[in-house]
Amino acid sequence: MSYLTSAVLAAALGGFILLGLRARWADGTVDDYITARNSQSGASLGLSFLASGMGAWILFAPPEIGAFVGPVALTGYALGSALPFIVLGLYGPAIRRALPEGRSIAEFAQACFGTNVRRWVSLVSVAYMACFLAAELTAIGAITALLSDVPPALVVLGVALSTLAYTVLGGLRASLATDRWQAWLLVALLLIVSSVAYTHLPDMPTMSSMPKVPLSDALSVAITLVIAVTAANLFHQGYWQRVWAAQDSQSLGRGAWLGGGMTIAVVMVIGGLGMLASISGVELGDPPMPFFALLGNAPSWLALLALVLAVTLVASSVDTLQNAIASLMVSQHQQQGRSLTTARWLTVALMVPVVIIALQGLSVLRLFLVADLLCAAIVVPVLLGLWQRMTTAAAIGGGIAGLLGAVLPGWVTTSSLEAGLLAATFPNGIPTLGPFLGALLASSLVSVSWAKVAGNRAPWAKHG
Repeated sequence: MSYLTSAVLAAALGGFILLGLRARWADGTVDDYITARNSQSGASLGLSFLASGMGAWILFAPPEIGAFVGPVALTGYALGSALPFIVLGLYGPAIRRALPEGRSIAEFAQACFGTNVRRWVSLVSVAYMACFLAAELTAIGAITALLSDVPPALVVLGVALSTLAYTVLGGLRASLATDRWQAWLLVALLLIVSSVAYTHLPDMPTMSSMPKVPLSDALSVAITLVIAVTAANLFHQGYWQRVWAAQDSQSLGRGAWLGGGMTIAVVMVIGGLGMLASISGVELGDPPMPFFALLGNAPSWLALLALVLAVTLVASSVDTLQNAIASLMVSQHQQQGRSLTTARWLTVALMVPVVIIALQGLSVLRLFLVADLLCAAIVVPVLLGLWQRMTTAAAIGGGIAGLLGAVLPGWVTTSSLEAGLLAATFPNGIPTLGPFLGALLASSLVSVSWAKVAGNRAPWAKHG
């Protein structure tokens, strides 16, 4: 069986390589390599948003939330996963007008607030995406071990090398081309796996056995997930690249709403499977993995399709992240030839530590939560850059206030600064509302108040 599984996975990855290489960038400039400027229709962007946002995480987190917390929290997760696309769809046209030759969230931050804020935003963005990369490759290793007897390291390396093969040569255009096919493939595979798994449930579930979680607790989890996921993904450079890849503002809006709607549907379906697993009495495992628990009663061939689904999910997010991180790290002031060479080598170099971490099989959930919190602390000050009264000092002050606000809830409830700091690092790996809400409210309040008192305009607004 391992030979068949290896052959199927190799065929899938090989197909992605061919699709990516066929879409090599048009004119060979570094700008086209990292932005594919003004080239994508609304439909293409919608599928790309779906594919690049989905990863192996959807096979773990939404089913577990559905199984143990219920539909309210699951809805929060689905909305949080889709909101970054919708925010950029609404906010993106103004960004395109303000920075028609822009490339990244970092350049947006520099245009609004200067070099120091750009470096801060770049650091947070790269840290978040590196965690995302490590988590995805770690997850595919774990799924491979769970569903087959193929060595997990072989699949981890296979995904990393195959995605590099077309992102290094083809840049963003290659990632966008594979996204379209990967989006349709993951939808088809998800429908097949879900329907077959449902028909093989040991008992038909009843609504009376839904998770018994107080509504207040479910709402708390839902709000936490909306804040954490939305704030973090707004620092996903891969999504910002698509702001300028759109043919025009209308295409960006259509693509954002299409991608957001499809993302909500996918997360709700996969999370619903977790609820079905819980209420049907299936043994969820230790640690609990409701989605994979459903496969225990299904035909053996379904495990192979589930593994192909997982590889598709991981490849679609990894290739986006590879190009996104490289685009942030390439200096816009270098000569074109050097920049393009640098972009290629950085894409390769960044994968070395990520693969090493992934091969350790470590849990990166806590790192993810800390990265999410860092994003939540500065997302409002950064996005307020288009407000004409926003200033650099207000943005920096708001970001610092956001960091303090993350610590404040734990500090107040325990009367201990040390306990507050510990709570803001999520020692149990469980998302809690206090730090996220504190970070968001403090950063928003200080940024807006400071800007109103200062009464200055943003740097780019002064001149444009």
